[in-house]
Amino acid sequence: MKKSLLSAVSLGALLVFGGTAWADVLIGIGAPITGPNAAFGAQIQRGTEQAVADINAAGGINGEQVKVSIGDDVSDPKQGISVANKFVADGVKFVVGHFNSGVAIPASEVYAENGILEVTPAATNPVFTERGLWNTIRVCGRDDQQGEVAGAYIAEHYKDAKIAVIHDKTPYGQGLADETKKALNAAGMTEVLYEGVNAGDKDFSALIAKMKEAGVTLIYWGGLHTEAGLIIRQTADQGLDVPLFSGDGIVSNELASIAGDAVQGTLNTFGPDPRRNPAAQEVVEKFRAGGFEPEAYTLYAYASTQIIAQAATAAGSNDPQEVAKAIKEKGPFKTVLGELSFNEKGDRTDADYVVYEWRKGDDGKYNYFQLD
Repeated sequence: MKKSLLSAVSLGALLVFGGTAWADVLIGIGAPITGPNAAFGAQIQRGTEQAVADINAAGGINGEQVKVSIGDDVSDPKQGISVANKFVADGVKFVVGHFNSGVAIPASEVYAENGILEVTPAATNPVFTERGLWNTIRVCGRDDQQGEVAGAYIAEHYKDAKIAVIHDKTPYGQGLADETKKALNAAGMTEVLYEGVNAGDKDFSALIAKMKEAGVTLIYWGGLHTEAGLIIRQTADQGLDVPLFSGDGIVSNELASIAGDAVQGTLNTFGPDPRRNPAAQEVVEKFRAGGFEPEAYTLYAYASTQIIAQAATAAGSNDPQEVAKAIKEKGPFKTVLGELSFNEKGDRTDADYVVYEWRKGDDGKYNYFQLD
């Protein structure tokens, strides 16, 4: 009995005086794990989990091992709030996510009030970092930057086009469409049709009839790949043979599965393909060896986790507010996307976008290829 009591007392002392040896840093993965955008959720989950595994193998963050807590937001703002509250209850310190701007923005307010740092690999609406919150970091670019690139490309290559600007009424989709429209209007081009549809719609016959009547020769889509694929397929089926141009929300191989052969010639903006970055080659091979192609936001999620770890090391602290301060002040950070630095808002100082075209690759499958 005495020996057991002594052991318990000794163990208690060790936990009090050497507690950090047993401590863990908890990172939440907030993403659409299920639902129509689950392909993007898989990218964020796999990218974060691989980064955590690699960070733990190298000793963790300031000597503490990292664990993950997964929250499925299903791309729904209300569910995103539920996920945020779950993370607060779990004791999460950092969140990699969310994918949708319409989820990331309200969730970030819950995180700000509860001392949690949110690093999004994918939410592009400018509002995310424009509210003066201490806890919002964005590893991707912004819709105003993306819209400028899309607008400039259209003005150069489709200057005589009759453009329909269509969006899905979400903060991301409408925000991207409006930024592109703004750039087009500044370049002297005026759209012949501006319409909003509902995310989740399946039948676009009425919209296509309006586009035919307006003589549309180019569609700009603000939204995600699920609706984009249906619009591409249905416009082709109904005899409206025009290209669709969109943004980073369609960079999933699922687009080709939905659109079929009509996806040929589709255009979109996205950052330079991180899989081509020499800094990412070792990590890319790890994913491929495990049977997962790290497309789109996989490496952005990996980089988000790297930045949290490196900034914590630079700060000498795992306190989220100290880490947030270090992210804005201590860069550049070496990541699979290259060296990244951030401004006082939490945006990248070097974000850029390029244009991609969908076409068949050497393997006979449709994919998106960067136009050099």
